[in-house]
Amino acid sequence: MNSFQFIALALLVSIFGGSNAQLSATFYDTTCPNVSSVARGIIQQAQQSDARIGAKLLRLHFHDCMVNGCDASLLLDDADGIDSEKDEAPNTTVDGYAVLDDIKTALENVCPGVVSCADIVAVAAQISVSLDGGPSNPWEVQFGRRDSTTANSAGTSAIPSPFDTLDQIRKKFSDVGLGSTDMVALSGAHSIGKARCLTFNGRFDPPDSTLDPTYREELIQACSTAQTLVDFDPTTPNKFDNNYYINLQNNKGLLTTDQFLFSTNGSDTIPIVNQFASSQSDFFDNFGQSMVKIGNISPLTGNNGQIRSDCKRVN
Repeated sequence: MNSFQFIALALLVSIFGGSNAQLSATFYDTTCPNVSSVARGIIQQAQQSDARIGAKLLRLHFHDCMVNGCDASLLLDDADGIDSEKDEAPNTTVDGYAVLDDIKTALENVCPGVVSCADIVAVAAQISVSLDGGPSNPWEVQFGRRDSTTANSAGTSAIPSPFDTLDQIRKKFSDVGLGSTDMVALSGAHSIGKARCLTFNGRFDPPDSTLDPTYREELIQACSTAQTLVDFDPTTPNKFDNNYYINLQNNKGLLTTDQFLFSTNGSDTIPIVNQFASSQSDFFDNFGQSMVKIGNISPLTGNNGQIRSDCKRVN
């Protein structure tokens, strides 16, 4: 290959996402082949004392990737030059850090300095969905991310809020290359987990016309305080399945940002909700594809970033 061809090829790689191409499902096959099994064992153990850990780890992955990409910046504590993302409004209720620390410690013991915190976050989300009843053959996690050496607290405004409009949510997804199908599929993460009453009690008075009246009364009774936690899915709260979409069809979406996927007249999200409500396999397939896309948002690879020895701080 002559020098002109090499330069042309390098330019094409940079334009079409060469950094993403460096991610690979086989990245650790020779350097740390037990990444998934080590992580799975620790998450299974954590499940014994916290049935919500799967939902927490899934949410953590999403919140990390929406700010500067999947770089484990969310895991950094405050330090000199680090203004932690953890302390910003979208992340103050994010949890699961201790389990990720346990996975990191275990992996450092068997293959020190090899597995990034960003990759641990990604595989923990996949394992969590599988353990909570998701697809028996979940999406294939791509590895090879490196960890950031900075945080972006101001960037947390890119994380979707339960008080956003549909247009605002669309833009936040679009800004990271995700479309309507991704938005609806990833919202299905609310098949598991809970939300605080303060995130939806504005729908009580005046009554939100898109909220089933009987369900509204049940929620009012459940919300003894604004901080009370309520299941996203009242039917199968701890099982990752497609009941979330059936709930939307019955006006039982917990958050406004859940229900407007089905109740916004003319929205292209309505047929997608109907598709996933009628076919769990379609939901699982699309959720996996969208999770791969999320995991590919602006990863640090090659010589960028570092492999943190402690996920909470820069080396």
